[in-house]
Amino acid sequence: MYYDASRFVENIEGGRDDRTHGIVVLTPPESRRLLAKAMVMLPEVQRSLDKGIIVVCRGVTTAYVAEELLGITLDKANCTAGIITDGILGSTNPDEPLGPWVIRDGQLSEQSMGDAMGEVTAQDVVIKGVNALDSLGNVGVLSGNNMGGTVGDVWPIAMARGAHLITPVGLEKLVPSVAEAARNSGQELYQYVMGGKVGLVPIMNADAVTEIEALAVLGGVEATLVASGGVAGSEGSVVLAMAGSDERVRETFELVKSIKGEPVLDIPNLWPAVVS
Repeated sequence: MYYDASRFVENIEGGRDDRTHGIVVLTPPESRRLLAKAMVMLPEVQRSLDKGIIVVCRGVTTAYVAEELLGITLDKANCTAGIITDGILGSTNPDEPLGPWVIRDGQLSEQSMGDAMGEVTAQDVVIKGVNALDSLGNVGVLSGNNMGGTVGDVWPIAMARGAHLITPVGLEKLVPSVAEAARNSGQELYQYVMGGKVGLVPIMNADAVTEIEALAVLGGVEATLVASGGVAGSEGSVVLAMAGSDERVRETFELVKSIKGEPVLDIPNLWPAVVS
């Protein structure tokens, strides 16, 4: 499901012509930075920063979140296990792991993710990146680990305990149906693979935060996805229309301008894979 960000959107009486409108373009790295800034401002995250546990799983998008939460700089491309890069389904070198990150009462903890998940309560937060999102807000995670990987470690516990499982995900990852995608994937299903074998694990009951929710949280504006794509470095970009009061739209426009130019990541240190 999508995170309910409607409470952040300023209520403007009247119709379309009574609002101010703007349009912005976000490349995938810029979207990730926007998502990370919004994640920090979520009430659930703020509450756990004050007192509680936040588990930030390994991943590229979640590494941006860790940077914003902790005020650090990470080698983000190497902060994940599985990654789509260089035209294949790849894996980073397992001898050079970065993350996950356990934050307890606002401070980075040395506790392992497994031990932290053992203590998670309904008031705590688990942040997990995903690879697929559909129009219903369902999300899915590609797993190259035949035991389910990170999602297998955190999803059952978070759901059993009623913790806040929040998934920041860019709209570039929209698919028609996560359920249909999952039914047609599986590590042992494929005979021909570009890279490593993966299966798509669907996640129920996570709160998906996209650029639309991020713009609501950060700027109080109503956003609509109107186009996607691009060339020459803008591949995967999303185009979003914004509406709201003149002050909110202007300030949100300036916020988006401030993250323009977020650098593209380098290819990480990949574990050897073949195209078969």
